[in-house]
Amino acid sequence: MTSVLPRFPPHPIRGVRVLHQKQNCAPHFAEIEVDFEPAADGFVFEVAQGLTVDYEPAEALSRFFEAAAVGIEEQLSLPEHAVVIATRVVLRRARADTFGSHELAFKIAGYLAARQALECTRCPHR
Repeated sequence: MTSVLPRFPPHPIRGVRVLHQKQNCAPHFAEIEVDFEPAADGFVFEVAQGLTVDYEPAEALSRFFEAAAVGIEEQLSLPEHAVVIATRVVLRRARADTFGSHELAFKIAGYLAARQALECTRCPHR
């Protein structure tokens, strides 16, 4: 008998907010808020229409958002989670800082957001 892996997420998980901030000689700063929604199959990452972030240079933001998507997908794909990824992730809000925001900070924020969403599905009150 083969067991069927659960699909992630089993229901919409809205407003997952992460602030990743580290102060040292190589500072990190990334703040994101994402929604996880069930999808047909696979992983889809979208930036909400009209999302604006006060950051210069503005061209860097797309790299930051791509890094957040990579962090989320990598975390969800870890074998210990034993889930089938059928996820649409929507970036609803983001903040960046001139002195600490970079791709790694956003990748870590994405990783943390996925962990938080996975924990939400394991809560007994859901």
